Amino acid sequence: MSDNNNHPLGEAPWFHVIFSTGFGTGFVPGAPGTVGAFLALVIWYVLYLVLAPVALLWTTVALIVVTTVAGAWTSKVMERYWGEDPRTVVIDEFVGTWIPLLVAAVPARLTTAILAVAGFAAFRLIDIFKPLGCRKMERFGNGWGVMLDDVLAGSYALIIVLVLRWIIA
Repeated sequence: MSDNNNHPLGEAPWFHVIFSTGFGTGFVPGAPGTVGAFLALVIWYVLYLVLAPVALLWTTVALIVVTTVAGAWTSKVMERYWGEDPRTVVIDEFVGTWIPLLVAAVPARLTTAILAVAGFAAFRLIDIFKPLGCRKMERFGNGWGVMLDDVLAGSYALIIVLVLRWIIA
């Protein structure tokens, strides 16, 4: 996410506004990325409660792939209206949150909840501080830079959740 906090939000196509802002979570003052990531966590946990484990895994993979591609597209569109990597565009946080959740589901609900929250927290910390090449991913153009830094941050968080799962599950 850029420091683009004060760029005027011009008129943009409604679909892109709704999707790119994570169903409006990008308009939450203070920490829109964290709120967007939390909504993604809630969506995934509801899916965990209603889907069989294999269906959850494939649904999560599909959400990650589709949202990454659609997110790059909508981010490119929104940058035309709201400037480079606008703070209100948080669809990338959804993808970054879902990546570590690929390994969070276990039969015990409490353990899954702990691993899911750990993945969420690890992703947000990594996304905020952008270590180990995350910032370099922002250089990609056409909306991909908006998405790929969060894909990498989510991948690092996945490793953390995998290790934590090995320890506690």
